[in-house]
Amino acid sequence: MNISLRQLHLFEATVRLGRLGLAAEEQAISQSAASQAIKELERALGYKVLDRIGRELVVTEAGQAILPRVRQILSLSDSLTQPDDRRIAGTLRIAASVTIASYLLPNMIAQFCRQHPEADAKLEITNTEGVLSRLEKGQAQLGMIEGPALHPSLDIVPWRSDSLVVFCAPEHPLARKSPLDTRTLETQDWIVREAGSGTRAVLDAALQAQGLRPRIALELTRHEAIKQSVRAGLGIGCLSSLTIADEVAAGQLVRLETSLNLTRRFAWVCSPENRDNALIQALLQQLRTPPEAE
Repeated sequence: MNISLRQLHLFEATVRLGRLGLAAEEQAISQSAASQAIKELERALGYKVLDRIGRELVVTEAGQAILPRVRQILSLSDSLTQPDDRRIAGTLRIAASVTIASYLLPNMIAQFCRQHPEADAKLEITNTEGVLSRLEKGQAQLGMIEGPALHPSLDIVPWRSDSLVVFCAPEHPLARKSPLDTRTLETQDWIVREAGSGTRAVLDAALQAQGLRPRIALELTRHEAIKQSVRAGLGIGCLSSLTIADEVAAGQLVRLETSLNLTRRFAWVCSPENRDNALIQALLQQLRTPPEAE
């Protein structure tokens, strides 16, 4: 079997970027040469790794199965340029859910970059589903998520606890009626995160556990939009206590006591082949620092 690193690079890049043309551009070869390289790879392997569906190339089940090993081979190959494979240098690509990216990671990344001047980090903010998708496609090396999740080929490791809170505007009728019974919760207009976010998954599970069918007035992708909508009197919201602490302290929002179980665990995510990467291990050391010591 004769397989070249160029063929493996093209296969990995096509899966990561979603298009052969983009993979060819990244590898600085023509699209026809890239197409031929993929054909030669499949001929050497004896099975297809990419299927064409319309104008799109989609990774096959066999291609998905070998992808972690392909990335491990390429990572080991790239490491040959650095004799010291524990040197903390280069760019760490991170995908993180909104709460973590907005309220926890900035200080950690700043400290990481100060301690390791040859390293830097690029952060992409998306919801939990988006984080897992980017890790699966190799578009990020480390993920940080807020909701419960399972994945067949990614390591998902609990990191720290968090709790959601229900809240309203100071002028809202419920502001003086806490704690709230379940019937009251069911009659309110709710302003919540979008489906696919960790925050929404925890809220939905808590409501379902008590047999409640909430009246969803707005689904929004940004914390600030939810907080401003609640402050405007459009309904009640539910977000991490981290996100509304300043507004509660300033009297702009009011926490509501409920019987809902709104606790959750943040988690970090990476592929098994990347787990021992020196950059990832360096940032994970930051994550293990107790919150009060950050």
